[in-house]
Amino acid sequence: MRTHMETISVRYAETDRMGVAHHSSYLLWFEIGRTGLLREAGHPYKELEASGVLLPVIEYGARFLLGADYADVLAVETTVREIRSRVVTFDYVARRGNDIIATGFTRHACMDESKRARRFPEYLISAIAPFQG
Repeated sequence: MRTHMETISVRYAETDRMGVAHHSSYLLWFEIGRTGLLREAGHPYKELEASGVLLPVIEYGARFLLGADYADVLAVETTVREIRSRVVTFDYVARRGNDIIATGFTRHACMDESKRARRFPEYLISAIAPFQG
């Protein structure tokens, strides 16, 4: 199984008054990981949208184990948990050094430009399959 890795530096705007990363920032970091995985798989999200493949989030979750502070450097690891005909689930692990600070997932439906469910194109399933655990 391949893992996509993105390095993120916690920006001041992503923190609360105490300098701790706000929980909403993790969802943005997960998006950076997911779009990076798609880019590494050869299908940047912008090109998918241009070809009529939309992947809206239909469910997400996160578990926060340790806080992240302003200027921390984090590694976000992204993998594919499951690919079904019309749904894909991505998993994320955010690390600071060797410490896991958060885990999460996002589930996405595959839709066409009219926002109707559609099957994943075979080329996309083949491209992201190596990232599946």
